[in-house]
Amino acid sequence: MNRPDPAALRRLTFALALIAAFTLALRAIAPGPPLAPDFDGNARGAEVVIEIAQGASGSEIAELLYEAGIVKSVRAFFQVAVSDTRSERIAPGEHRIERGLPAAVALEQLLDADRIVNLIRIRDGARLDEVRTELRAAGFSNSEVNRALASAKAPAGFEAKSLEGFLYPAFYTPTSGATAADLVSQMIRRFEQSTGDLNWSSKKYSPIELLTIASIVESEGTPDVHAKVARVIYNRLANGMALQMDSTIHYILGTRGNIRVSIDQTKVASRYNTYRYPGLPPGPIGSPTRSSIEATLEPATGPWLYFVSVSPTETKFTDSYEEFLSFKAEFRRNYRAGLFK
Repeated sequence: MNRPDPAALRRLTFALALIAAFTLALRAIAPGPPLAPDFDGNARGAEVVIEIAQGASGSEIAELLYEAGIVKSVRAFFQVAVSDTRSERIAPGEHRIERGLPAAVALEQLLDADRIVNLIRIRDGARLDEVRTELRAAGFSNSEVNRALASAKAPAGFEAKSLEGFLYPAFYTPTSGATAADLVSQMIRRFEQSTGDLNWSSKKYSPIELLTIASIVESEGTPDVHAKVARVIYNRLANGMALQMDSTIHYILGTRGNIRVSIDQTKVASRYNTYRYPGLPPGPIGSPTRSSIEATLEPATGPWLYFVSVSPTETKFTDSYEEFLSFKAEFRRNYRAGLFK
């Protein structure tokens, strides 16, 4: 076999190095893609109201903003939108927004809930009755709301007796001519879209039971401890212990805000009373977010049987009843000191 000429190799290496350097130099001096025409922020005009249709694409929203004189070019807003994942959360409906905005500011105004006309806010863990109240506050009649909730069907595969748990927490805005039934359908579709990729199969629990657990997880803890709360519930069920979750008492009483329940309240006659009746309640106690559902489907690993939120920012877990009592004492001290106000 002929061996390569060392001198020829050196010449080839040098030539390749020159080509690489020349290419880098060209890249350095060659102009990039031209910037899209954009307002500089000094040309702000009066507010206008624009309506974004359900399912509108980023390019359609950009075109709408351009035609209304809000942004200087379609491309300016489109470039901002594709580089910012928050743009996926732009709600359909009517938005109050200024003219003559830089594209980035236009996006911020579209995401500002206070600029959405007739906004309906479904909070995390919202109960069916709370959704009913929000729809009435949006101007729909009591009879229309009741018909909408009575006629809608829960997603297939859950064998649910009501819509409790399926009205997904999010911002909703009624578009022109929207009915209460349209909004209820949107909430159910949002649930299906947000959870459709999750695996609801379980050897021990049905999908509606898993959703019930997730609704308790949502009400009992913050997202950072959801997976631990789920594990406590599973451990208690496995040990035949009553769940004794305060959130189920609040659900029965229709109360929120007070984290404490009295001994008399834990005696209320209802199958949702997890102090009085073992096992899971008959169904969800609100609409959980994807975070609490994921925590329910993939709980943390641990022996915990008890947990106490000893402060607004700290929840402690244990499998020791004695330590649990010490956590409760710590909670009472902090409660009396006003930490929970």
